Amino acid sequence: MTRTSTALVLALSLGCASKQQPSHPPAREWATTLHRDHPLVGRIWDVQGGRFVDESALRAAVVPARFVLLGERHDHPDHHRLQAELVRARTASGQRPALAFEMLDVTQQPAVDAALKAQPEDVEGLAKAVDWAHSGWPAFSLYAPVFAAGLQARLPIVAANLPRAQVRELVMKGPEALPSDLRSRLGLEAPVPEAEAKAVREELDRSHCGQLPQQMLEPMALAQRARDAMMADRLLETVPADGAVLITGNGHVRKDRGVPAHLERRVKDVTVLSVALLEVSPEALSPQDYAAVVGATPLPYDYVWFTPAMPEDDPCKALRERNKKP
Repeated sequence: MTRTSTALVLALSLGCASKQQPSHPPAREWATTLHRDHPLVGRIWDVQGGRFVDESALRAAVVPARFVLLGERHDHPDHHRLQAELVRARTASGQRPALAFEMLDVTQQPAVDAALKAQPEDVEGLAKAVDWAHSGWPAFSLYAPVFAAGLQARLPIVAANLPRAQVRELVMKGPEALPSDLRSRLGLEAPVPEAEAKAVREELDRSHCGQLPQQMLEPMALAQRARDAMMADRLLETVPADGAVLITGNGHVRKDRGVPAHLERRVKDVTVLSVALLEVSPEALSPQDYAAVVGATPLPYDYVWFTPAMPEDDPCKALRERNKKP
C-alpha cells in the first residue's frame, strides 16, 4: 500500500470513528453533580440519525418545527435551564410561538391572561396569580428560567393540562367523566392497541413500585392518555401561526404514545420535534442503553440531551410504608 493510500485509509477511519466518538461537549456549569463525569453528560443524541450532534444543531432543529415538545424530570434544575435555552433559540429566529405548560391546567388560563395583561414581564407575579406555591409542583424557582424566557419574548402562555379534579374523576368513572364533545375530541373512546396498553400498564406498575392494585392500572392509563390528548388539544386550539413549545415530563413527549402521537392523529403532516432530557445512569454508557430505561427501542424521541443526575431517596420506600398501614 502506498503512503498516499495509507493516509487516505487512516483519514477515512478517523472520520468514521469521530462519528461514534465525538469531541467532548463544551464545558458547562451544572447545578446537579451526581455522575457528572459520566461520558454522556452534555451530549445530544440524534435518534433518527444515530449520531451525536452539537448544541447548535439542536438549536437549529427547534426553529422549523411547528410543535417543539421539551421533556424534563420535574425537579431537575438543569433540565429547566436547558429548556429555557431552547425556548430562546426558537425566539431568536424571530418567531413568537405559544409557550405551553403541563404544570398549568385549563382552569388557570384566565388567571394567566390577567397577570400577563397587567404585568407582561413579571415572572413572580404570574406565579402568584396561579398560586404555584400550593400547586403541588416543584418550587417555582426551578421553572422561573423557562417562564422568563417566554415572558421576555412576549410569548402567549398556555395552560395545557386537565384539572386534577377531572383526572381523578376519569380514574373513578372512566371516559364518561368528561363532556361528550371533549371526550370525542380527545379520542378517549377509540380502542388502544393491546401492545401499547400493556406497555403503559407495565410502566405505571414500575413507576408505582408495584404497589398499585392491579385493577387501578387501566383507569390510570386512561387518565394518562387523557392528559396527553388534552395537551395536544390545547396546542392545536390555542397556538398562533408560529406554533408552540410545550414544557412537560419526558413521558409525555414520547413519540410512540405521548402528545406527539395525539397531534399526528389529528393533523396530517404536522411537524413535531420531541426532545427528552434524561439523567445519566452509571449502568448505561451508550444512548442505546437508555432504550431499556424508557421501555422502547429505538428511543421514542427525536433528540435526547443527557445531563447529570439528581440524588434521591428510595422513591418506593414511602409507597411501601403507606401500603403497610391498615
